[in-house]
Amino acid sequence: MRLTRFTDLALRVLMRLAVEEGELPTTREVAGAMAVPYTHTAKAVAKLQHLGLIEARRGRGGGLALTATGRRASIGSLVRELEGPGDVVDCDGTTPCPLRAACRLRGALRQAQEAFFASLDPLSVSDLVAPPTGPLLLTLSPTPGTG
Repeated sequence: MRLTRFTDLALRVLMRLAVEEGELPTTREVAGAMAVPYTHTAKAVAKLQHLGLIEARRGRGGGLALTATGRRASIGSLVRELEGPGDVVDCDGTTPCPLRAACRLRGALRQAQEAFFASLDPLSVSDLVAPPTGPLLLTLSPTPGTG
């Protein structure tokens, strides 16, 4: 199973915000610290804000902050939400698979996908930033005003 870049980026944004200790970083600063395009980061931030996992404050003293819900969010349920519904393989795509009526692979892959998500269910964002990850995330922060 492979996660989309969007899911990967959203998880990294949450992890970065989980270790924030000073001024709230802006979306541009988070994007700069992770060396990803601002527009991609802004899309992930908007989705995470919609899910109630982060707060985005505008103006002086503004920036991004992880909510209490975001801090304890289950990684498994978050990945399910970000990845969206769908099978690992597209049996009904533009060229439908001729085996789809009697194939056992699709069901086996669906089961494996759910096992993957289930293995992430007990983990929270806080768990992901335990040492040594959290301290390393702090070193990736750009200096204020350079984002």
